[in-house]
Amino acid sequence: MNHEITHLKVEEDDDGQRMDRWLKKKLPKTPYALIQKMLRTGQVRVNGKRAKAETRLETGQDVRLPPAEQKTEKLTFRSQKGDKKFLDSITIFDDGQLLILNKPYGLAVQGGPNITRHIDGMLAELINLKGVQPRLVHRLDRDTSGILVCGRSLAATRDMGDIFVNRDIKKIYWAIVSPAPQKNKGEINGALIKGTGKRKEAMVVDNKNGKISKTMYHVIERSPDNDAAFVAFWPRTGRMHQIRIHTADILGCPILGDEKYDCSGKIIEKYDLNGRLHLHAARLMFRHPKSREIMDIRAPLAEDLIDTWKKFGFDANYDKDPFSDIIPNDLKPVRAE
Repeated sequence: MNHEITHLKVEEDDDGQRMDRWLKKKLPKTPYALIQKMLRTGQVRVNGKRAKAETRLETGQDVRLPPAEQKTEKLTFRSQKGDKKFLDSITIFDDGQLLILNKPYGLAVQGGPNITRHIDGMLAELINLKGVQPRLVHRLDRDTSGILVCGRSLAATRDMGDIFVNRDIKKIYWAIVSPAPQKNKGEINGALIKGTGKRKEAMVVDNKNGKISKTMYHVIERSPDNDAAFVAFWPRTGRMHQIRIHTADILGCPILGDEKYDCSGKIIEKYDLNGRLHLHAARLMFRHPKSREIMDIRAPLAEDLIDTWKKFGFDANYDKDPFSDIIPNDLKPVRAE
């Protein structure tokens, strides 16, 4: 138990951050519900004035924190000697503003129950000379590989986050689904909501109560007997497990290796395939928030995925944009004045 009032100074890299998110970072052992109570009851003050959850912090401000219960679950992240070298090995872009990784299959992005290794924890190894640690801009499922974007500063993280939220971005996933879709391309629409009962850890389609969700797809190649296909997906909304549930429950073609959404294991046995989830965030196109240059970032397939692509005779080096006819507003050429 911490019985003392604490005063913290707002650092330059935290300028503009919401109070509740800042407190969550500064008090990692304090339950979020307690942080909310501290704010609600006026126990947190900025330069002597009561602060709210939505209060935006400014560099140099003094934040007064009340005595708080700090003991909760033991932090489970365990750093390892090779963390920095590992992050360097999966880095595909780093300009001092943005850090973009090719996240491998099976590695969590953030902590959770029984998770002792995750990208968020490893990022502490990349703190710069100003003491600033890269921050996650978005997330990927543990079993989805591919492009993961981090900001090298709060401003870069916030600006990239706005680009994702405003959908001024083209994010293309590759997957192998089974069976092959009937149509070569189309749009999948289905409102999604968190499941209950046996599906409490998954998503379900609920067009009455769920959030509107839309995924575009384009079949790149089909296997000879149509029992599988290499498909590109562009999720136009960003719901949890969106591509996975849309392919399985609406398109009727689950992603290979997706046990959560009922992919049949027969095709894995038939072709002697790796049983992992065959979903990869392969390409990201956006306008750099600082330089305003159009970026086109690509994440190569891992060896285990390349093996599956080869067994089906699919092109693991496919290099086209199957959605080239659709250009987000922010990616359109800037007209000269």
